[in-house]
Amino acid sequence: MKNLILSLGLFTALLINSQSIAQTKRTPASFGREEYIEVEKNVKLHITDLGEGQPIVLIHGWPLSDAMYEYQYAYFVEKGYRVIGISLRGFGLSDKPGGKYNYDVFADDIKVVLDKLKIENATLGGFSMGGATVIHYAAKYNAAHISKLALFGAAAPIWTKRADFNYGYWSKADVDGLIQLNNTNRPQLLENFGQIFPANATSVSPGYGAWLGTIQAQASPYAMAEGLKTLRDTDLRDDLKKIKIPTLILHGKLDKICSYELAEQMHKLLPKSTLVPLEKSGHALFIEELDKFNAELLNFIKK
Repeated sequence: MKNLILSLGLFTALLINSQSIAQTKRTPASFGREEYIEVEKNVKLHITDLGEGQPIVLIHGWPLSDAMYEYQYAYFVEKGYRVIGISLRGFGLSDKPGGKYNYDVFADDIKVVLDKLKIENATLGGFSMGGATVIHYAAKYNAAHISKLALFGAAAPIWTKRADFNYGYWSKADVDGLIQLNNTNRPQLLENFGQIFPANATSVSPGYGAWLGTIQAQASPYAMAEGLKTLRDTDLRDDLKKIKIPTLILHGKLDKICSYELAEQMHKLLPKSTLVPLEKSGHALFIEELDKFNAELLNFIKK
């Protein structure tokens, strides 16, 4: 019996050891990249980091996350690019701390991520609020890590009308109403935005709409309210004048959230910009005219 126990013990030890050796000898299946990157104490951002090659960095809009770029990831990985999506704090799978949510904070977070990933010569793209964010990043950090900028339905130069800026749809009072609705009936706010997100009732399928709804639901209500305050109050005209790198502006002609007038104003302020209208798109240009969106971005990157 004693010999049997010793034999079983020896067999178990050999089995465990062989499994350990197998693991240490295994060729890693992943790229070994971090899915979560800490940008400050107790704040980690979710990162989608796929493919290899020249980097493309994508920043989502309010109140989405890096998941919105699902069909850009698939396209550009197949084309031989490394595509990196960053979910801003408060959104998607990123941490959702209390505190500040403004373009300065978002830009600082992006800088930390690009520093840690050692990214160089990237194209940095941003949608809606993310477009405003990448404008501020490029201006604040003098285009560090990037060589090109891309703006998709960007909420800039200013999202709300002013005495000296009579463009777009929204007044500050309108946005105050959105904040109030966020804080009392957020599902209604998301439903209202869903109705004006596409160009028309059929340009985004119910399936796409449901998919976007699941992404929006992950956002922190607090971050959504603070993000609306930033959209309401920030003027990026001076930032746009500082940007000297080539910039692509993709904007839906039928956008009901960020008027096409905003794209024309950005184009005037950016010395090296190219404005490409998406004639059939509203704010959901990244899926409404998916093929054109991806092709125009690819052509811009390859120039």
